[in-house]
Parts: sequence; C-alpha cells; structure tokens
Amino acid sequence: MLRWLIGGGREPQGLAEKSSVQTIGEEQVQNPYTELLVLKGHQDIVRFLVQIDDYRFASAGDDGIIFLWNAQTGEKLFELHGHTHKITAIAPFFSSDASEENSHLILTASADRAVIVWDCTTGRQVQKVSCFHSTVKCLTVLQRLDVWLSGGSDLCVWNRKLDLLCKTSHLTDAGISALVELPKNCVAAAVGKELIIFRLIASSDKSEGWNILEVKRLVDHQDNILSLVSVNDLTFATGSHVGELIVWDALDWTKQASECNFWDSSVQPDTRTEIKLSQSPNETSVQHLASDEENVYAAVGKGIYVYNLQMKRVIACQRTAHDSSVLHIEMLPNRQLISCSEDGSVRIWEIREKQQLPTEPVPTGFFNMWGFGRANKQANQAKKVQENTPMHFLELVGDLIGHSSAVQDLLNQYKAGGDNLLDCIITGDEMWCHHYKT
Repeated sequence: MLRWLIGGGREPQGLAEKSSVQTIGEEQVQNPYTELLVLKGHQDIVRFLVQIDDYRFASAGDDGIIFLWNAQTGEKLFELHGHTHKITAIAPFFSSDASEENSHLILTASADRAVIVWDCTTGRQVQKVSCFHSTVKCLTVLQRLDVWLSGGSDLCVWNRKLDLLCKTSHLTDAGISALVELPKNCVAAAVGKELIIFRLIASSDKSEGWNILEVKRLVDHQDNILSLVSVNDLTFATGSHVGELIVWDALDWTKQASECNFWDSSVQPDTRTEIKLSQSPNETSVQHLASDEENVYAAVGKGIYVYNLQMKRVIACQRTAHDSSVLHIEMLPNRQLISCSEDGSVRIWEIREKQQLPTEPVPTGFFNMWGFGRANKQANQAKKVQENTPMHFLELVGDLIGHSSAVQDLLNQYKAGGDNLLDCIITGDEMWCHHYKT
C-alpha cells in the first residue's frame, strides 16, 4: 500500500481572514485520499522528498538530517547525519547495473558548502566533498553519462567517485538556482535573469577528461528565473519572478512561445475576483512548473494556469486556487492536478472541457450594412473575448485541510505492477500519509 506524505511546522498564512477561495465541504465523493498516517523524526522544516525505488524514499530539510523511509509501512530505515547546516539540494544517483556495489546512492548538498554521497542500502556515508566556494543550490544527475552536476557560484561536473571532472569559472555571487538536462549532452542553468546553455564534451582520447563549454546565453526574461521544467526531448519551459512563462526549443534554444499576462482578467472569467490595477511580485511570481506532452501547468501567485503547447495560450485557469501562494503542483492520473500552498491546504483539480456559448448575433440594418454604428466594434470585441476565454476549466474535486504549516513539495511515485500512487507533500517536521486510490 502506497501513501501520500505531508508535514507541518510553520503557521499557515492567510487563514485569519475570511477566504473567498472555493471549497467543497466534507462531501468529497471524488477525493481519492482516505487513510492517514503521520511520520515523525525531523526536528525542523522538511523541504525535500526524493524517490529511491518502488518501496523507499528519502526526506531532508532545515535540520540537516536525511531520513530514509519505507513507503509501504512508514518505517524509518536510516537516519543520516553528516551535514551541519540545512539541506539545499538532494538527488538520487542510480547505477544501471543492479549488481554493482552502491547501486543506489543519494547526493545531498547543504548550506555548510559540502556535498555528501550516501549509500541507500547501508545508510553509510560513501564520500564527502567540501571544496565549494559557495552553497550548492541544485544537483542534477546525467544518468546516461554517469556523471552529476552541482550548481552554485560555478557549475561543476563530477563522476560517481566524486572526482571533479571539470568546472566553469565563477558565474555570479547569486549562483545557479536551477538546472535542467537538455539533449546532446547539454544543460540549461538559471543564473538570475539569464538562462545559460552549457555543453559537456568528453575528451577525444581514452582518458576520463571532460570539458564544459558555454554555448549560449538567453536574456529574454525580465526578472529572476524561479522555475525550470523539461517538457520532452524537444521542449523545456522557464518561469520568472514577474510572471513570465517562456517555452524553449531544447535543440537550438530558440523561444517557441511566451506568456506574461497570467494576471490579465481576460484569461479569468470569474467576476467574483477583484481585478487589481497593479500586482505585487508575490501575486505574479511563477513558483513552480509541471508539464506533460500537452500542457505546461504553472503555479502563479495564488493561482493555477494551464498553458497549451500546441495552441500557445492559456486554456484553463483558477486564479485564486488557494488563500496563499501555490508552492508546488503535480499531475495525477486521469487528467487531475494536485496543488499545495503556503496556507497549509492541498487540493485536487480536474481539467474539464467548457461548453462554449454561441456568439451573440450582430444586429442588422442600414447603418450596420455600411459598417456604421457599433456593430463592427461589438463583433470584434466578441471575437476577441471568445479567443481569450479558456476552453477548459479546473474543477475542485478534493480539498485536504488541517495541515499546520505551508505545504512545500510533492512527489509522485507508482508501485511497479500496481495501481496505487504515492504522492509526497512536505512541510515542517512531520509527514502526513494519505492512501491514494486510483
């Protein structure tokens, strides 16, 4: 039986004021979450969850401790101590050869400017490297090349033995905030407003030497890039602090499409929501992106937006999905979407088609025949509204409330050969487990 994990710690935000956000009450016929189990162990806010295999996962956060858990029973398998400050990044590093020693590893980075490699089978520390000049904010494993990358004030390439293969020069004091793997041995690194494309080049001889080459800088964003997501082998997307979404070609790194009007009332027909003349950065910031082959799902401020890649526009949205900022979104089976927020709530949404109303006929008459009056203007306005109106809507089908803190992350995990789903959502020093029925 697989479960869904959540935690608590900070006081939820935005609950003191009366909320205008839609709720569905206690009768939640379509809510697939039933059982509850609370896992305890962390002493501070949990910020990361990572899947190890079908039966194990790891959690880490501000207490600097990494826990390995049994996903079936909730049993704590190992408690890993080695960092002296909060965990800033975590990534699994698996060997394609299951018989190889240390075939399941975990990489953890910390504010103590160290990276540790852990053996998931024994819970032991394999190796530790502490030569970084700044905090490592992101870790990315290139499984096909059997190397991993660390992103801080520079970009470093390492092998399984923690040998430094190559590194870039100092990029910026702010450092790399996110990394995503691209085709042809390339990666995209978010450095402030810029998106830098690097290519890894293996030495022509038989040595293990590598070079990392900066091939392009993309400066289309107007503010810091907060989120990166790989859509497929041909496409990836980025989101910024001021609400910009850009879809990129993953092969030649050209801009395919963009959206920067998420807060525009024309994409949200809900008239109950107050339309503001200006928006604060927190209300327009793209906190997280998720994707499938069809859409990019953006957590923007308190809302959720569905951007269709083929039509290159928003096709569905929920402008006030939560009382506070949406911190993470993930796709579930059957076109469902799950979101978590600073307000401590977790919600499940279903994407449904909207029945389009026929356009109101334009009145006829002598003046209208020649284009006088307001007929043409009304027709153009009706056409524009019809083009901007989303063709789908997000229906709230599940509302999990009662968590004592901001819910910050999600992890989806399927059991091999089974029909259950593990969704891990984290905040605080506890993890709440719900059983999900597919």
